[in-house]
Amino acid sequence: MAEYTFREVIAQAMSEEMRKDESIYLMGEEVAEYNGAYKASKGMLDEFGAKRVIDTPIAELGFAGISVGAAMNGNRPIVEFMTFNFSLVGIDQIINNAAKIRQMSGGQWNCPIVFRGPTASAGQLGATHSQAFESWYANCPGLKVIVPSNPYDAKGLLKTAIQDNDPVIFMESEQMYGDKMEIPEEEYYIPIGKADIKKEGTDVTLVSFGKIMKLAIQAAEDLAKEGISVEVIDLRTVRPLDYDTVLASVKKTNRLVVLEEAWPFGSVASEITYMVQQKAFDYLDAPIKRITTPDAPAPYSAALFAEWFPKLEKVKEEIKKAMYVK
Repeated sequence: MAEYTFREVIAQAMSEEMRKDESIYLMGEEVAEYNGAYKASKGMLDEFGAKRVIDTPIAELGFAGISVGAAMNGNRPIVEFMTFNFSLVGIDQIINNAAKIRQMSGGQWNCPIVFRGPTASAGQLGATHSQAFESWYANCPGLKVIVPSNPYDAKGLLKTAIQDNDPVIFMESEQMYGDKMEIPEEEYYIPIGKADIKKEGTDVTLVSFGKIMKLAIQAAEDLAKEGISVEVIDLRTVRPLDYDTVLASVKKTNRLVVLEEAWPFGSVASEITYMVQQKAFDYLDAPIKRITTPDAPAPYSAALFAEWFPKLEKVKEEIKKAMYVK
């Protein structure tokens, strides 16, 4: 075991897979000469050269489209968006081509692409740079959507995503790139679509994913001191979503709280809430609680942003409400 940062394991995962398969290449803005906007491709240009680590113009629609054509012709592109806010410029290629070409071609073409980059907020970056689009992409059949919460999961999931024959949306966080964790020296893979129980509990189930998992774990640890046992589930993948793990936990604890850094309308939390009431309604001892950002763009002001982003105390408060504890 050795300690690595989130950005380092992203580079490791890509490099390890690229050494095995020459059809895999990385392209995006500043991924080569600059070593990545967040240094998540540091050293890769030196090892693989300019034909496999490619700096692109500021033209997401263009290089997203190039990646689709390349994937249909036997390559396995990794496309880095400097932020998924910018993926909206290329979303036509992702939704109308990458996600649909396998079905529309009757299975004649696969589209093995990983679209990766940071999602959601990262401090004072303004409304147009602080958006979480996990539910947008998860709403589209043909795409897989992964949102890891720590370096260990990120490496194993990214390696699996690169080997997958379908397009994968791999969403990171600017605020996690410096996070450190011990990583095994031996190679490992984590399956797509399998949630992870980060902390076992008996009183209430708390489901989350991505960087806001830190709040979920902290809330569970704080409430344990008050005698409340919280089971914390990290979805890791929001499409396909591991309903079985969530349902089994709810049938044990009889209560559910979902924490998500996203707007409330049409969120991942909404989907989980529907599925639980559909398949585990008789096990619920309290209404399902949902914690999201307000239904408004992220403010730039530091004071307003602090009010907009879900707070630790709010998470603990909603868990207590689910248990009818004051």
